[in-house]
Amino acid sequence: MSSGPGVRHELFARLYPRLARAMDRGGLVEHRQRLLAGLRGQVVEVGAGPGGTFPHYPATVAEVLAVEPEPRLREIARRAAAAAPARVEVVDGTAERLPLPDASTDAVVFCLVLCSVADPVAALTEARRVLRPGGELRVLEHVRADGHPRLVRVQRWMDATVWPRIAGGCHVGRDTTAVVRRAGFTLDRVERFRFPDAATPFSSHVLAVAVPATEPG
Repeated sequence: MSSGPGVRHELFARLYPRLARAMDRGGLVEHRQRLLAGLRGQVVEVGAGPGGTFPHYPATVAEVLAVEPEPRLREIARRAAAAAPARVEVVDGTAERLPLPDASTDAVVFCLVLCSVADPVAALTEARRVLRPGGELRVLEHVRADGHPRLVRVQRWMDATVWPRIAGGCHVGRDTTAVVRRAGFTLDRVERFRFPDAATPFSSHVLAVAVPATEPG
């Protein structure tokens, strides 16, 4: 989930696979499938965690390079990769420094990871670097609860106090679509939804598809 050299979040890495399975049973699977629908060619997934997306890559994807810096999660992801319908290679690496040359992949996927990277603009700028012309960014994240001022205040309090320290760097109140734009992308599609349906600091989500912005001039 989070990034940086020598990343270790042992408590979070023990708990998160169970949480991910519970979220999938609660309906996250459908959102994962929508995130990945229509992808093809070479794909990079940044912050693959325990590999919860792997079963849902379409047959049109030739290969997935899954980057995960946390050792325990990376090992779980490698076991999940063995059963994936697409070819998945799991490697060590960070969101801000992907182990790929420029313009080398058809899509970059972030699924519930931009909340935890230390510098999301740097991570997305790196994603733009590795995308081929015509490539696209896919993002599924929990985000700031716009339109719910009380929840936004709670999110700000959580992000400023203990939550990032106990949850692998997670921030519950980031404005992810604004960050995507600042990193040099144009948003093609944005879907906002609540998952789970209850109004909580964790339930505001966005699913977005973006492409590198055309340079002026």
